[in-house]
Amino acid sequence: MELIFATNNAHKVDELRAVLPPGFGIRSLREAGIDQDIPEPHDTLEANALEKAQVIAARTGGDCFSEDTGLEVAALNGAPGVHSARYAGEDRAPTANMDKLLRALAGKPDRSARFRTIICLCLRGSVHYFEGICPGTITTAPSGSGGFGYDPVFIPDGGDGRSFAEMSFTEKGRFSHRRKAVDKLVAFLKQTHENPHW
Repeated sequence: MELIFATNNAHKVDELRAVLPPGFGIRSLREAGIDQDIPEPHDTLEANALEKAQVIAARTGGDCFSEDTGLEVAALNGAPGVHSARYAGEDRAPTANMDKLLRALAGKPDRSARFRTIICLCLRGSVHYFEGICPGTITTAPSGSGGFGYDPVFIPDGGDGRSFAEMSFTEKGRFSHRRKAVDKLVAFLKQTHENPHW
């Protein structure tokens, strides 16, 4: 089974492919021949994910899914949240975003945070949501060269003290918010797919 993943973020596509089970495939917008930048104008992850999924479902007439992810920091009342990608500006610069976050947390004793992913699936005309959460802590300085986004400043709870950016895809997958949401998506598709072998 193959679905269009309504994104052109190569990092997200690679991360999902690393955790998907056999028999489940995804195509990015670029791989599907779609050159379109879909706005994310809403104030919730759910609404942004729905926007992206519905735009591509309407354009292709097929089944697809999208996701929106936010980093929610307790001491900042849940910020940057839905604005995580553009926290420091419209150019979506990860380094600038991390710098702004670390400045905002300077001197604050509570550095707890969580990544939260919402997947929106448009399947046969119906809409379904799946959530994945990874609690953790914001570091005082970036560490590691892997991953993307805020990975260099996020240490997941239950790990060995390394940031996401210091982990392989497989290691990150043990904790990943995106992995948890994808697992729920796949479980749902297995239950609803007409193919008994799926």
